[in-house]
Amino acid sequence: MTVPEMAAVLADHHRLAQQVTLLQQQLDWLKRQLFGEKSERRLMVDSARQMSLGEGFTTELAANVPVVKTIAAHTRRETRKKPEEGDEAPELFFNDQVPVEVIEIPNPELAELAEDDYEVIGEKITHRLAQRPGSYVILKYVRQVIKRRCDQTLHCPPAPAGVFEGARADVSFVAGMVVDKLAYHLPLYRQHQRLRDAGIEVSRAWLTQIVHKTGALLAPIAESQLESIRQSRVKAMDETPIRAGRNAKGKMNTGYFWPVYGERHEIAFLFYPSRGSQHVREALGHSAPDGAVLISDGYSAYARYAEQTGLTHAQCWSHTRRKFIQAQNAEPEAVEYALEAIGGLYTVERQIGEQQLGCEKKRRYRIEHAKPVLEGFFAWAEQQLADQALLPTNPLTTALNYALERRTGLEVYLTDPEVPIDTNHLERALRPIPMGKKNWLFCWTEVGAKHLGTLQSLIATCRLQDINPYDYLVDVLQRIDRHPASQVHLLTPRLWKQHFADHRLRSDLHAQSP
Repeated sequence: MTVPEMAAVLADHHRLAQQVTLLQQQLDWLKRQLFGEKSERRLMVDSARQMSLGEGFTTELAANVPVVKTIAAHTRRETRKKPEEGDEAPELFFNDQVPVEVIEIPNPELAELAEDDYEVIGEKITHRLAQRPGSYVILKYVRQVIKRRCDQTLHCPPAPAGVFEGARADVSFVAGMVVDKLAYHLPLYRQHQRLRDAGIEVSRAWLTQIVHKTGALLAPIAESQLESIRQSRVKAMDETPIRAGRNAKGKMNTGYFWPVYGERHEIAFLFYPSRGSQHVREALGHSAPDGAVLISDGYSAYARYAEQTGLTHAQCWSHTRRKFIQAQNAEPEAVEYALEAIGGLYTVERQIGEQQLGCEKKRRYRIEHAKPVLEGFFAWAEQQLADQALLPTNPLTTALNYALERRTGLEVYLTDPEVPIDTNHLERALRPIPMGKKNWLFCWTEVGAKHLGTLQSLIATCRLQDINPYDYLVDVLQRIDRHPASQVHLLTPRLWKQHFADHRLRSDLHAQSP
């Protein structure tokens, strides 16, 4: 074999080795997605206290270890009496909203006794949680028709106004159906099956129309909430794909929800047909408030928007850590050092939360404790790349370059106490979208996806504001038609909680409940 042929074989061997390495990395990632644990939480184990297998089972060790018993010197726990048979377990709790049906059980001893032979000295109560198959109710409104004898005219009171003109659905049904679909991920076809099992025959198209009309009716409230989020100084933004609209027979278009999280704990899900960078400007506006900060992942669209508007772009440490986790199989020792350093930054954040430090104290604490860890991490990252021992295709090389290229954004949170270390709060809030996609799979039209974003914006914000989304929707759907358009912002969940939550409107079904 000649020298050129040998060089060609070696080059081909090197190319194939790189390809095998890349395919192995992809295979490891796929195995983790299918069979592995998705959590990125690191379980810290103290090796000094970790015993070897069988170490705790030897007879000599058991004999030499003294038995220690702790005795309270001044306090003693009260002995709890064992409940008798039929008594209520003390762990069952419920509030006043839960309907209760009373079932009286007669005492068999009274069968042979006269009223003068006994007296009732008390009663024992047992609660049990029960369920009916489909908790649907038909409200039957009976309106009297009268004829006045003086002029022979007929008079009848009008039917109660519904959410939609001529609709057969009560506001309680509309709110419940929307909450079941978006908060509990129950698709409309399953709700249709449950209605049919409960003995109620309606069409699935009718259910779809109700959801669309509800989304269109509440769209001004979601728009007002988006304006409130745009005024926030610190915002977080991300994007997640969703299939919406038909591309061809059997194929769906891929659109994106762009969730935006404001500093007042409000979130808006904006639907756009692509992942183009122009949608960031459409979502956040063409200008930013003074001193505004946008925290996101490493997608270049956010950095481009920051350059155009002059706001500060902060980067997410959670996404940076994820890059190193993906390289764990290739370079376990180096990745372990990186994860240990990033874990030190999160330890500082946990200590700040435990001490409940204010803004200025929080900033000083970060600079004093987190800044040395951060600088040490980046010095190590630069040294790893300078050694030139890593191939460009190595996942660790990708992770190191990702972190170093975004160093300025990753350091923003050190000097701004209102900026979080990551976007995990946004990731938790947008979780209903990927959870829902596993159940209702896609949106049939892009208009339906926009209505879905409107409803999910309000329901997810209700969760962030500690509001029952069912109570909120029942009130707002009845209030919106008579509420001044100039004050629509008062119907956003955050302000609704302050102005209307204590005297909210209810359905007629509430008056019929026991």
